[in-house]
Amino acid sequence: MTPPPRRAGRADLTGITDVFLACWHGPYAAVLPRRLTDAMTRDRATALWTGVLAEAAPGEVLVQPAPDGTILGVTRWAGPEDGVGVVHSLYVAPDAQGRGAGGGLLTAATAALSAAGAGTATLWVFRDNTPSVGFYQHRGWRPDGGRRVQEEFGEPEIRLVLALTPAARPPRPGPAGWAT
Repeated sequence: MTPPPRRAGRADLTGITDVFLACWHGPYAAVLPRRLTDAMTRDRATALWTGVLAEAAPGEVLVQPAPDGTILGVTRWAGPEDGVGVVHSLYVAPDAQGRGAGGGLLTAATAALSAAGAGTATLWVFRDNTPSVGFYQHRGWRPDGGRRVQEEFGEPEIRLVLALTPAARPPRPGPAGWAT
């Protein structure tokens, strides 16, 4: 049985980097220009994720471990700001895709955002990454018309949004101890 997603730590850096690079050099290679995928080296990916793990608030980076402890996937989220949370990234090892790791990580991230008070979540995905767009849309995410091209990548991205349900909160004590 696969354990639930958990908070990432510094000891997960190699596993996170392995998953990230497997995505960039595997599925991303089919949808992004080769100049981008070739530019994502192990040194660049390690530096990127070292910075993410150092800067993220506790719990904002989650990993999906396999039963043997290897990392199957990673997600990073933040917020909310003005009621909007952001899923910054979601990567699942290509050989683990379709087995629930991505859905579990995405559910954990959106639940954390909802619990933190977000009413909406957003994310950006490369426009031409149709498998990922389909994955998100199958889970209720919808394009809102937002588009961007980040200088670092030079490829079009679209923004997807998801309305979040309020997190379950314990009832507040009312008059004479009645729950409200």
